[in-house]
Amino acid sequence: MDQTRRAFLAASSAFVLSGAAKPDKKFKSVIIGAQTYSLRDRDTDGCIKACQELGIKTVEMWSGHAEPFKGRVKPEETTKWREEAPLSHFKDIRKRFNDAGVTIHAYNYSFRENFSDKETARGFEFADALGAKIITASANVSTAQKVDPYARKAKMRVGMHNHSRIVKNEFATPEDFLAAMKGMSKYISINLDIGHFVAANFEPVKFMEEWHSRIVTLHIKDRRKNQGENVEFGKGDTPIKDVLLWLKNNKQAIPANIEYEYKAPDTIAEIRKCLDYCRGIVA
Repeated sequence: MDQTRRAFLAASSAFVLSGAAKPDKKFKSVIIGAQTYSLRDRDTDGCIKACQELGIKTVEMWSGHAEPFKGRVKPEETTKWREEAPLSHFKDIRKRFNDAGVTIHAYNYSFRENFSDKETARGFEFADALGAKIITASANVSTAQKVDPYARKAKMRVGMHNHSRIVKNEFATPEDFLAAMKGMSKYISINLDIGHFVAANFEPVKFMEEWHSRIVTLHIKDRRKNQGENVEFGKGDTPIKDVLLWLKNNKQAIPANIEYEYKAPDTIAEIRKCLDYCRGIVA
């Protein structure tokens, strides 16, 4: 391990995820939840109903289930809404989820370079109003520098989310995460999508072993290597079993959120299959 990596780990070794989510009894000591993007085919109330039907107790909320946009809107319209949206809107969503027995442990609010300062700051207000302890973000690598002061002020960790396509200023490689965290506070963290990571030909368990103190959430999906497609759990190259057993054996409180992305006629049936697959591993 080089000196830079030792410094990162030393700075964050005492900084643990707290108050985010609790393990479901069905999953023993592992926190299995869902990214509500998995239920993008329905509105917020439909998402809540589906979580109840599936027995999902904890979620990372996709912004599409909190923001009122339908179809294409101009970026300035999105910015205006975010700058002016009443927090009561988010508190109401929190109540509806909580009344259904579902905890929102993270809010997916993807900071980008073109965000206004107020739009950036309000992401933390929205997350807090939802009861979320962390934010996940499909952000630019360079955006970390802009987000860090707001994260420090809010004392809220931001997990940067990776995709598989390796392009400049986007998260895909281990080096992208390191570049974003370099010189930043301990609040700039990692939302590791293990399916995308494998599709980009990297090894998630090895990365988790070294950087688990900076990982705030996982996205669980199955993809094939070499930019391969999303497939049913167990049919791709993603070591879902190894990842979940690593969490279990090392007593790691990192939420593992199912993100259903492959195509099938019945969303509920497929997510249930994903849950059963994970339950079979950790039982």
